[in-house]
Formats: sequence, structure tokens, C-alpha cells
Amino acid sequence: MAQEIERKFLVKGDFKPFVSKEMRITQGYLSSVPERTVRVRVKGDKGFITIKGIGNSSGASRYEWEKEIPVSEVKELLDICEPGVIDKTRYQVEHEGFTYEVDEFYGDNEGLTVAEVELESEDQSFAKPEWLGEEVTGDVKYFNSMLMKNPYKNW
Repeated sequence: MAQEIERKFLVKGDFKPFVSKEMRITQGYLSSVPERTVRVRVKGDKGFITIKGIGNSSGASRYEWEKEIPVSEVKELLDICEPGVIDKTRYQVEHEGFTYEVDEFYGDNEGLTVAEVELESEDQSFAKPEWLGEEVTGDVKYFNSMLMKNPYKNW
């Protein structure tokens, strides 16, 4: 079983000078119940379907399964997704041996920027760049599946 371990943070400073790669992402949810979220997304020029299980007590670990599918199929599936589409640019930032994925949101989530770092274990130590802010790992309001239901503009 594939296990995803990641920590999530708000972004408080200028990370863009350190970006090595960026990609536009549009995604929707076929199911957003916590026990099993089913997401479809267009990431750059590729399509994906992803199933995620419920997180553990810390919110840092959960099951994740992902497969590439044709973009045309993602676009068809977006038509039957739950209301609310996530639109964002994902920036990749390398920092002291770790890759941070920084998501800058648009639309109803404009103004929200979060960073995630994937780890090999929950207790793995990692270097935190100066632009990293408050940790929000496990805070469900920052899950993309919740941002479509209760977008940042409503906070």
C-alpha cells in the first residue's frame, strides 16, 4: 500500500526566487469524503486520477494511489465532479536536500499559498526555508478537498 507522508505549511515570504519548476493545476473531486477522496486533475499537459485514504491522527500520513489518464478523460470527469474546482500554480523549490511543493491558489482561494514537503517518516527532520510559515499539517480546512467546499475567500 502506497503511503504518503507530508507536512504542510503556510507561506510567509518570497519563495519565487528559489523556484526550479512551475506547473498549472486544475482539479476536481468525484468524492470528497474524508475516508476516500477521489480527485481528477490536469497537471501541465498530463491527466491523473488519485484516491487518498483518511489521514492518521497527526494528519501527516495517509494512503495514496495515483494513475495517469488522458487529459480528455479528466475534462469529461470534471463535468461530473462535486461543485468547486481548484485552480493553482504549483512551484517546485529545492532546499537543503528537500523538495517543497508550493501551491499558489486562484479563484475563490486567491491569496492562499501553502507549501508541502514529502518525508520518508513522520519524525524525519528537515531544513525549513526562511519563507516557510505556520505549520498547518492535519488542519482539514487546508485540504484541497475542503478548499472547494469552503474556499479561502469565505474565511
